[in-house]
Amino acid sequence: MEQFTVIRDILLILSVSLPIIYLFKKLKISSIIGFLATGVIIGQSGLNLIGQNSEIDVMAELGVILLMFSIGLEMSIKKLLKMKSMLLYFGTLQVLITTGVITYVCYLVHVPIKQAVFWGMLVSLSSTAIVLKIYREKGMLDAPHGRITLSTLIFQDIAIIPMLLILPMLAGGESFSAMQFMQQIGKSLLFIGVIITFSYFVVPKILYGISRLRTSELFTVTMVVILFGTAYVTHSIGISFSIGAFIAGFIIAESDFSHEIEAEITPFRDIFNSLFFVSIGLLLNVSRFIGQISLTLVIAGMILVLKALIIYFIIRIRKFPMRTAIITALSLFQVGEFSFVLAQTGFQTNIIDADMYNLFLGVAICTMIITPLFIEFAPAIAKLLKLPEISDESSDEKISLSNHVIVAGFGLNGKNLSSVLKDAGIPYCVLELNPDTIKKAKAAGENIMYGDITRKDILMRMGIDSAKVIVYAISDPQSTKASLQLVKRLNPEIYTVVRTRYVAEVDDLIKLGADEVIPEEFETSLQMFSRVLQRYHIPMNMIARQVNILRQGSYEMLRNDAVSIPANYLNDLLMQGVTESFFVEETSSVKDKSIKEIDLRAKTGATILAIVRQEKSITNPKGDEVLLYGDILVLTGTHQAVDEAISLLTSEN
Repeated sequence: MEQFTVIRDILLILSVSLPIIYLFKKLKISSIIGFLATGVIIGQSGLNLIGQNSEIDVMAELGVILLMFSIGLEMSIKKLLKMKSMLLYFGTLQVLITTGVITYVCYLVHVPIKQAVFWGMLVSLSSTAIVLKIYREKGMLDAPHGRITLSTLIFQDIAIIPMLLILPMLAGGESFSAMQFMQQIGKSLLFIGVIITFSYFVVPKILYGISRLRTSELFTVTMVVILFGTAYVTHSIGISFSIGAFIAGFIIAESDFSHEIEAEITPFRDIFNSLFFVSIGLLLNVSRFIGQISLTLVIAGMILVLKALIIYFIIRIRKFPMRTAIITALSLFQVGEFSFVLAQTGFQTNIIDADMYNLFLGVAICTMIITPLFIEFAPAIAKLLKLPEISDESSDEKISLSNHVIVAGFGLNGKNLSSVLKDAGIPYCVLELNPDTIKKAKAAGENIMYGDITRKDILMRMGIDSAKVIVYAISDPQSTKASLQLVKRLNPEIYTVVRTRYVAEVDDLIKLGADEVIPEEFETSLQMFSRVLQRYHIPMNMIARQVNILRQGSYEMLRNDAVSIPANYLNDLLMQGVTESFFVEETSSVKDKSIKEIDLRAKTGATILAIVRQEKSITNPKGDEVLLYGDILVLTGTHQAVDEAISLLTSEN
């Protein structure tokens, strides 16, 4: 029965992880930490229910392969080009400077150079899984710190590729040299380039051909063959499986099948990823961890401080506000899940020994556990510190306007609003955080300033005391709320309009002083509501009336379950007769036929009231009237009759 031990182990891992993940979810701790804890509890340092075995290691490796594949699927060339500016600046500087600083600090305390570089790479990566999950839940991804954080995390995910390429060289016995590094990278990139070029032209054609057969099983098997085939080829030429998996995902990301493939692999990826993190926990020696808890906490604290400072100054150099820099720094200062991939590989190739590996696991877990707490309180920490701002050349200017509109944010909504205000001759000024956006807008003649909407001095420069309206067109709920309170204190009479993404934020914003809140969530639902009613030929004035009712009281009818639209309202409208127009097209089956031939009333119950032909109206047309191309027919009848009539009239010859 030894061959079935792995099944028992998997069952044990998943069974123990269920209550732990549930508990961690309640405590708002990442599930990654839960799986690590599961490994510790059932491992040799805990209850000793399971040991590290080769089958679990293989499945953990599959988890890494699927994780790298899914990241490749998200890294399409179009997406990378769209974010190239932030990727290249924030991502490159953060990874290189963090790696360099940590390497130097390790070298100062007499860590061998290869291990020092390895520690630098481990620390430079942050947790994509933890940070993005929190940012999505809080609606922070579209905020300035959200965009910087996302671009940095994406670059870090890409940076894992060259890091994995460097590991064999760090593991070698010979001395570390720049020439060796360049040769290894050059050779690996050459092989990868050949694989990508071949796959780019072949794989999409294969997937397209398979998809035409409309057999889901065959499509799934083909996807698996491409994934593991590419991974095996890279492994055969001395590059890791995970890099091959990334390449496979990156290639498929450019095809039309990426979303379907991602949906196919997600359940398998999640299961095997859980086994990977459990396998990491199995290796953590609890007694050794407790024995060096002081050293672990000191190193973790140093990493958090150093990494946060590096990220803070990188962002500040680009003249982003202090608040943005602090929130981003406190979001990215932990050690990430991909560091576990590197650490495990480094341990297996003897770059680090068991003691150092155990020390790293303890340090990484400590930094990850504390991350959600710091992200939660980052805005308050930024407000408490009150560090001096880095200003641009226009920051000391004061807007000399009165009864003007202040537009916070120059994204799509801010640009559209500014354009309308300009055309209407209404005085306005714009406040924006992105220096690149400001540079382009100023070149186009916009009255725009750099600054943080939550700061009193910035608002005073914008003429908040004499402004008539302020519009929040930003995607940062925390900044909006903080600014609202401040604005209402500085100018109680100002009219505030707030754009928000979710309806759950409406009540809080109104309590803070918002005069009008526009939730995108319900504006979308109102548009859908209107389109559906139009299909049932509800008169436009009735639709407009219903939309206005729903908007009254800040969407109270939609937000309050106790209030609903009268049950008979739409029913009564549907029972009434309606009038609809129809354009006779060239391909219509009724073209060049008489009204008598069509026999519309007998077939559908609808009546042709009039024909508009060349701007002239033929009322009560007779049965021998022939319908011509370009005629507009005015129809009347019940909703069902008019629907059937239009269906008949639109049928082609």
